[in-house]
Amino acid sequence: MADFRLPDLGEGLTEAEIVSWLVEVGDTVAVDQPVVEVETAKAVVEVPSPFSGVVTARHGAPGETLSVGSVLLSVGESTFAEPGVVVPAPAGPVDEGSGNVLIGYGTSSAPRRRRRGRVKQQPQEAPPVNAKPASGPPVISPLVRRMAKDNGIDLTVVRGSGPGGVVRRCDVEQAMAKPVATGERRIPLKGLRKTVADKLSASRREIPEATVWVDVDATELMAARAALDGVGLLALFARFAVLGLRRFPELNSRIEGDEIVVLDDVHLGFAAQTERGLVVPVVREANKLTTAELSAALAERTTAAREGRLGPAELTGGTFTVNNYGVFGVDGSAAIINHPEAAILGLGRIIDRPWAVDGQLAIRKITELTLAFDHRVCDGATAGGFLRFVADCVESPIRALADL
Repeated sequence: MADFRLPDLGEGLTEAEIVSWLVEVGDTVAVDQPVVEVETAKAVVEVPSPFSGVVTARHGAPGETLSVGSVLLSVGESTFAEPGVVVPAPAGPVDEGSGNVLIGYGTSSAPRRRRRGRVKQQPQEAPPVNAKPASGPPVISPLVRRMAKDNGIDLTVVRGSGPGGVVRRCDVEQAMAKPVATGERRIPLKGLRKTVADKLSASRREIPEATVWVDVDATELMAARAALDGVGLLALFARFAVLGLRRFPELNSRIEGDEIVVLDDVHLGFAAQTERGLVVPVVREANKLTTAELSAALAERTTAAREGRLGPAELTGGTFTVNNYGVFGVDGSAAIINHPEAAILGLGRIIDRPWAVDGQLAIRKITELTLAFDHRVCDGATAGGFLRFVADCVESPIRALADL
């Protein structure tokens, strides 16, 4: 018998919430086979087993939060033999080359498998003493569980319409449509939502921030985006921010005690809205990338974020953040700095507005740029100089890119 404990998930994370089990009691598992899906404060990940054998107990139900080191799964005797034959397994791990690590970091060459085989027990055998009955309502789809969780639906009171009482998506939607007796809905502040809340609170508590903004003629920027095939608007905006940080490096810094630490490389974060909420993927060493490379990196991380494939390391370590909140149809925002960074640059929606050009009134593509900055790292002259530089790049993008 071997107990698999929740491994250290890195980045200082101390707990994780069980999203869904990928194995049942009595299933046969192989080394490095994913056995459970958990959600940390950073991402949703699959956790592989370091043991092979028969699952005798699952310790925890979906929605339950476990601390690192808590027993996650108990694995008993091996079943890699002829059907119907139960062969005792070693008392310890079958493969010493694999440890309690996440998928992608294992040391075993065993292929990852999600198929599950059930062991045929002798009729006179009693079930394992450590086995726990499946808890909660019969829900097969993790998506149904996620929908219920995000909308505050208690699955234990939902009547399933599927075979054997399985709760389906339509059952959760029906429960969502029913009026709440108390007139209120409670959303647990945990996981990613709690991490974001903690960072925002720390930012407001610790950073004396100030905000500057400017209206900019983005007509030439829109023309440049159309001409540069495959390079998106956010990529051009991010490129100008990186160029600005080269001239005003104080904004690419952080406070440590009584010192301002000015950083050499720009690890560029960008706000991305996903089904799990707001996340900030990071493009490392963005200052060393070409415009095309930066555009590709932003697109890849955006897709990965929306699919929930980003790990903790890809969501931390940023030194400066850009935010295109214009996609939400707003002109400006007093954004909160992504602690412990020193500034965040925002881009509003680009709309047709009357604008004076060479003394004549014309209709141009206008947007608003906003910079929120930590007043401890620089004064208004530096912040204003940076914002004006980015604004000039937006108004004359070809000239700015030609200076690289």
